[in-house]
Amino acid sequence: MDLTSESTTAAVVDSFAATPDPRLREILQELVPHLHDFVRKVRLTLPEWQAAIEFLTAVGQKCDENRQEFILLSDVLGISMLVETLNGQSSGTESTVLGPFHMVASPEREHGDSIALVGGGTPCVVSGRVVGTDGAPLAGATVDVWQCNAEGFYDVQQPDVQPPGNGRGLFRTDAEGRFRFRTVVPSHYPIPTDGPVGKMLLATNRHPYRPAHIHFIATAPGHRELTTHIFVADSPYLDSDAVFAVKKSLIADFVEVDDPGQARAHDVANPFRAASIELVLEPADVG
Repeated sequence: MDLTSESTTAAVVDSFAATPDPRLREILQELVPHLHDFVRKVRLTLPEWQAAIEFLTAVGQKCDENRQEFILLSDVLGISMLVETLNGQSSGTESTVLGPFHMVASPEREHGDSIALVGGGTPCVVSGRVVGTDGAPLAGATVDVWQCNAEGFYDVQQPDVQPPGNGRGLFRTDAEGRFRFRTVVPSHYPIPTDGPVGKMLLATNRHPYRPAHIHFIATAPGHRELTTHIFVADSPYLDSDAVFAVKKSLIADFVEVDDPGQARAHDVANPFRAASIELVLEPADVG
């Protein structure tokens, strides 16, 4: 067969025609024409294609049990956020990206426990509820929480400084769907720039910063799992998140509380900051 630029695309598409899984067949047969059209449109050169292969190889080589460079690449290209938006809830709390640091299991903690094991920073109390779209509380729901410290680092980034599980906790809601934990106000921070994704950002004059936030994954029987954040309202980079993950509905006020009585009740220093979030989960048969 004497293949041309156009007939090569058709031949590759046809090569997947016998794929048994219909969804896999659909994805591959849609992907190939887009990739080939891109190559034709930019007239990709052989050295550029070799550089692309070397870049993707380096991305894979940077991955380990605590670092997922491919997720980071997906994040900075906006693909993670696009997939989340297309698959997110239509009537519950808006979702956002998982991020590259949900790599270890969060330790189980009790209502009101602290997830800040090493202190430092501004003390904070975060409270919330998990409810259905009808407003009914979801008792016994699990809420997985993780965040960076006040200097902008996750525990897995500083194994010699932070103990495992710092900034992480797995909570279960009470009969009213409530959960609460103590922590420190997280900092804005740069995504890791010591790998190929960081080099790409440098080459394109893009900054690597994310606004301050706390991650949540909420699950409850009979409901869709929700992955989301709350963003600190006065944080820098809310308008230019490096991974395009900020949604207005997820920006929360971390208000200052100057009340010794409340501070004693929560076992935190006075003054402290407080934030709240309601996590609304859709039924599992929606979407």
